[in-house]
Amino acid sequence: MEIINTIGRRKTSVARVYLQSGKGTINVNDKELATYFPSEILQTIVKQPIVALDQDGNFDIKVNVDGGGPKGQAEAVRLAISRALVELDGENKPTLKKEGFMTRDPRMVERKKYGRRKARRRFQFSKR
Repeated sequence: MEIINTIGRRKTSVARVYLQSGKGTINVNDKELATYFPSEILQTIVKQPIVALDQDGNFDIKVNVDGGGPKGQAEAVRLAISRALVELDGENKPTLKKEGFMTRDPRMVERKKYGRRKARRRFQFSKR
């Protein structure tokens, strides 16, 4: 089996995934998954598509991820892994789509407007 290369995005995070058959190791930015994502919740988010298909331990995954925070990066990796599994076998798509792993979450941070403190928050009003 050749290496499958896919991309996933979430907020400002971009994850590039290289999936090949192997023993089940997941390396993120040349670090072990547990080292890069110390939170158990984020590790679970990354592994969700593999666990949903009962393929845990069948693939070696190498990930390059940058931008955003830990949660956005974990969800970008999840999308990229889901896309790689669908590219590997098209019959995986209905299962992953039903779980919601194939949808790119379009929500982004709203830009700051002039005359405001944040995107919508106004400066404090003083009557006197």
